[in-house]
Amino acid sequence: MKAILKTVVPVILSVALFVTGCGTQSATNSSSGEKAGQATQTSKLPTPATLNIATAGDTNMADLQEKLVGKDFSEKNPGVSINVIGTGPGDAGSQTLYAKLKAQKDAGKTEWDIDVAVVHQSIMEAMINDGLLEKYVPLSANKSYVTSADSKNSLGTNVDGYVIPLFHSQVAIAYNPDKVKSVPTDFSSLTDWIKANPQRFGYNGVKNGMSGVAFVDAFTSWKIGDYKQFAEGPYDTKIEDKWPTVLKELKSLPTTITNGNNGTLDMLNRGEIDMGAVWVDMFTLWQIDGRMNPNYKEKLIAPGLPGQPMYVVIPKNAKNKDWAIKYADYLTSPDVQAKVIVEHNGWYPGIDANVVLDKVSAEGKKKLFTDITASDLSSKQQSFPLAKYMTDLNSAYEKN
Repeated sequence: MKAILKTVVPVILSVALFVTGCGTQSATNSSSGEKAGQATQTSKLPTPATLNIATAGDTNMADLQEKLVGKDFSEKNPGVSINVIGTGPGDAGSQTLYAKLKAQKDAGKTEWDIDVAVVHQSIMEAMINDGLLEKYVPLSANKSYVTSADSKNSLGTNVDGYVIPLFHSQVAIAYNPDKVKSVPTDFSSLTDWIKANPQRFGYNGVKNGMSGVAFVDAFTSWKIGDYKQFAEGPYDTKIEDKWPTVLKELKSLPTTITNGNNGTLDMLNRGEIDMGAVWVDMFTLWQIDGRMNPNYKEKLIAPGLPGQPMYVVIPKNAKNKDWAIKYADYLTSPDVQAKVIVEHNGWYPGIDANVVLDKVSAEGKKKLFTDITASDLSSKQQSFPLAKYMTDLNSAYEKN
């Protein structure tokens, strides 16, 4: 999250830019490398139109598109309807999207039935290598706000121009302060707490959501001390020889394996566990919605836990490409980032925070930075490992 903390000159952008579409150029012929011509006015785009928005992630991701942004976009653009498809949590949800697009390409279809997709980092190498994505960022009204390191490089893959982060999320340790009097500050003290409090710590393994994957990744890199190579490479299977011992130690701890990201939150809220690995955004949203005890807190322990973006991408042969870019622009506009991404969902902005945070209320900022400070994020936010390491580690976890 260091990009969020970087100071740049704030830029003020009118919301009208995203409503009328005056800043986005036409994507016509962009795939063939031709320069885009005059800016495409929303009024000149064909209607009626139905945009198919496919999103990986838990139910909160589909709700965001359908009930918040999509509904608002349709109201502002009469004749444009939004059809939302949720493909499921974790890497599997992004893999489903990849498989669908790849099948349409392999079948020789000239128009694909996904207009905008929201995907995880782990699928980007395959999507780009197989030519499934439009390099749309140079055509975006928000291109000057795409500043984070992970908008250029994702788990070792060059994604510059193909992605705009919808948000940056973070995994942390949530806990009930009435039960956890001495809050662990690092993995060593957390391990001691788990041993002293059997089955009171929960995480969801590696199959049911990325908060569990993040916990396994961080525990493994902490024990082995290979985080830099894990996150930056080079990919070398020799370090994987150390994993079985570490993973057996992790799985021998008296933890509770939950049934997903939501499952960890459910068990925490019902008092079935006292502590667990969760996504900060989901925890915050549950508290905002009254589904989580407002007194519960979070901690980002040392040496750190992974965070990640979710990427807004546009398929190369999207049927409604110009409208797709309009929708992507609306999703990643400063106003939507402030009111929906930060205030409603409790995520860190996907675009340059300096053009977003001025639009966020004091209460919104308080919710986002009280338990986990900007300093915590700067020093303890880790990246997920290279995609090949992540795949190998998930497999090793299941075997050991």
